Parts: sequence; structure tokens; C-alpha cells
Amino acid sequence: MRIEKDFLGEKKIDNEAFYGIHSLRAVENFPDNTIFHYEWYKAVADVKLACYYTYKSFKQAVLSKYNQNELSFKLFDDLIIDALISSASEVSRGEYFQNFIVPAMQGGAGTSINMNINEIIANVALKKIGENPGNYSIIHPIEHANIYQSTNDVIPTSLKLVSMRLLNELENSINNLRSKVELVEGKYRNNLRIAYTQMQEAVPSSYGKLFSSYSDALSRDWWRISKCFERIKTVNLGGSAVGTGIGVPRFFIMEVVPMLQKITKLPLTRSENLSDATSNLDAFVEVHAIIKSHAVNLEKMVSDLRLLSSDLVNIKEIELPQKQMGSSIMPGKVNPVIPEFVISAAHKIYSNDSLITSLCAMGSLDLNAYIPTIGHAFIESLKLLIGADETLAVNLFEDLSINQQTAKEKLFKSPAITTALTPYIGYENATLIAKEMKQFDIDIFKANDNLHLFDEDKLQTVLQPENLLKLGYSVEDII
Repeated sequence: MRIEKDFLGEKKIDNEAFYGIHSLRAVENFPDNTIFHYEWYKAVADVKLACYYTYKSFKQAVLSKYNQNELSFKLFDDLIIDALISSASEVSRGEYFQNFIVPAMQGGAGTSINMNINEIIANVALKKIGENPGNYSIIHPIEHANIYQSTNDVIPTSLKLVSMRLLNELENSINNLRSKVELVEGKYRNNLRIAYTQMQEAVPSSYGKLFSSYSDALSRDWWRISKCFERIKTVNLGGSAVGTGIGVPRFFIMEVVPMLQKITKLPLTRSENLSDATSNLDAFVEVHAIIKSHAVNLEKMVSDLRLLSSDLVNIKEIELPQKQMGSSIMPGKVNPVIPEFVISAAHKIYSNDSLITSLCAMGSLDLNAYIPTIGHAFIESLKLLIGADETLAVNLFEDLSINQQTAKEKLFKSPAITTALTPYIGYENATLIAKEMKQFDIDIFKANDNLHLFDEDKLQTVLQPENLLKLGYSVEDII
């Protein structure tokens, strides 16, 4: 065991551990087992990497004008800088994640996140130059790994970075799901069905119309998501504690965000008002509200399909793919597990939206102390939506089937079909046909045969899919 010290005292740390005293104190203080997001862990390291490269450029710029003995401060040896760069590069690829021990739920505005990663980077760097972890007289988690940084600019910047990456994934997952839905829409474009209002049979429609409503909703979701990048691309890196840049060279402030942009290939920009970008997190409220709308559309879509494919429907027209056994006691039972997963995910996102809204409002004066919880919920929502899109595309829409003949027969036996006759024979006569259909459980053709209210050939023409599905009617249609 090694002994590490801070101004509060000392702690014993395993000799081979890359975390240190600050991480251990956080674990003792925050009794939470929720694992910190792996994607955020990597994003913090990307921010660190940008800082180290910028420091290296800063050192070169300084030494091009001054000799070290002219300076009142000591610049790091290249050995240290290069070891930090190498270490941060590995962390940015997700290595050493088992040494990130700080839980997702915590206090301290992300200081524990920042320090755990500082300790990992510093101790890995020490190993790279042949030193033991904990030998902070050579490479220090704060003096070196945290150079010209603050928790208050590193953590919000890394959250925006990981959010942009996940938004890009979400955009792609929506597009993929939309393409699957459009295939179903095209396949069943003219297949007739009963449309329902207030869960009652209403008028004739088609499965093409139903699935077009889903694909258009997904198109809107994609468009909205594509606009989110503008909302969160501005970062406060270089602003230090409260956005004033205190303790940070102007060179570093000007160059670190362009360096981060170069490393990540994302359109990140430095905020024109670093204090605003440090204290206000309303961009996350706005963007989460936008992604919440995608959850709403997904829930509406799968709730419809769950209902239409349920055993509550007498003769089912839609069959969802059977994905797993549904019961440990009822033989042969199969449940709509994919819609149920998506609905559960959507409601978690709704609760996250409330959490993010209230905690963003809880920011006080120059900083929001709750960014770890805000960020965890935000990333969770993005990952849930990506997962929902992916499982719907693969496990539901891929093999969804519709019994076209059953749907058509049900429509022609439903009084809802008589709505198509009202422009020709009026509401009262159409009602007589509907009553005849109900009373004798017969289709519209047999009912009309009994009542002789409409020309038989004309009825066949009116009830063709292309006539039932066209937008409105013209006078020429009914004369």
C-alpha cells in the first residue's frame, strides 16, 4: 500500500491503483453504485489531451521569445508533457476505466470526476517514465495533469463533447429506423384498414397512411436533432473557475478550443461569454426537450402497434415478431417486449427531462453544482433513444407482418366503411346500410344487396383503394 496526502489528511491506496486519495474520498462520501458513463469518461480525456497539446504549443511559443531563466515560472519538461499526452490518449480510448471509481451520483460540481481522471492520467504517465504510481513529486494530478484547467470548464466542455457524439449516433439511428418504417409504408401503401378515433371504428384508411404518419414523425425528429448541435457547440474551456480565465495564459484560452476541435473533428467553438457558458446550462434543457419529443413519437408508434397486435383485438391484422418466451408458467405465451422496452425507456426520458429542468434551474450565481447528475441523465436519455431506435429497426420492423386480406374483410364488414357513401347517398341512407351490416353481421356489399340503396357497380368503384384513399372528392366523382 502507498500513502497519499491532501490537506485533510492521508489515505492508504493500493500500490498498483491508478486512482488516488481524491477518488477514494469521493467513494466514501457518495454511497451510490450507479456507474459513470464510459462515453463521458473518454470525453474528459479528450479535453485533457487538448489541454496538454495546447500547453506544449504554449511552451514552444514562450521559449521562442524567452529563455527559461528569464521566466518567473518553470515550464514542464517535454518528458512530462509527452507522458501526459500518451496517458490521456489511452484514457480517451477507454483504457483504465476500471480505475475510475467515482460514482455517477455525487456532489461537488464534478470535481471528483476531474480528479479521478487527473489521478489516472498522472499515475499512468508515471508508469510510462519508469516511476511508481503516487510519486507526485515528479508528475502531480493537479500541478501537471490539471494544468490551466478547472473542473468548471473541463466537465461542462466534456459533457457537450460526448453529447455531440451521441447526438450524431442518434441522428443516424433515427434515419435507419425511418428507412425501415418507410419500407413497411411502401409495402402496404394501398392495403386498406379501419382507422380508429377514440379507439372506436371511424373511417376507411390504409396501412400506408398509418405508417406514413410514423415516418413523417421520425423525419421531424431527425430534423430537430440535426439542429441540436448549434445549441451545444459553444464551450467554456479556458474560462477556468467562473469564466474569467483567471490563472490561465491568454495564449492557452485562445488556442485550446481550436485544438479540441482538431482532435475531435467536431464543430466546437469557444463561447463569446465564458461566464455565461459556465453558469448557465439552459442549452441542455432545450436539447433534452427536443430529444424528449422523439421519445414521445416512439411511444405513440409502439403503443399503436402493441394495441393492434394484442389479443384484445378479435381478429388480428398485425403480427409483431416473436422475440422471446413470454411466461414461466403460461405455455406458448409471447409478449410485446420490444414495445414495452421502448415505452419504459420513453418514461425514463420523461423523468430525466424533469430532473434536468429542475437541476439546471438550481444553478447558483456563477456555477451549477449539479452538472454530474444533469450530465448523467442527459447521456442516459441519448443512449436510451439510440437503443430504442436500434431495437425497433432490427427486432420489430424487420419482420413485422400484416394480414392484408383480414384487414380488408374487417373493413368491409365494419359500418365505418359507409362513411365513403355519404357524398353519394347522404348520411341517413348510409346509416341504414350501417345498421343492416350490424344487425345481420354482413359486409357492405350484402347489406346494399338487401336494401338496394346504391348502384352495385358504382359501389365496387367507390370502394376501390385508389378512390377510398385519395384526398377528398370532386364534383365529377359523384355526378
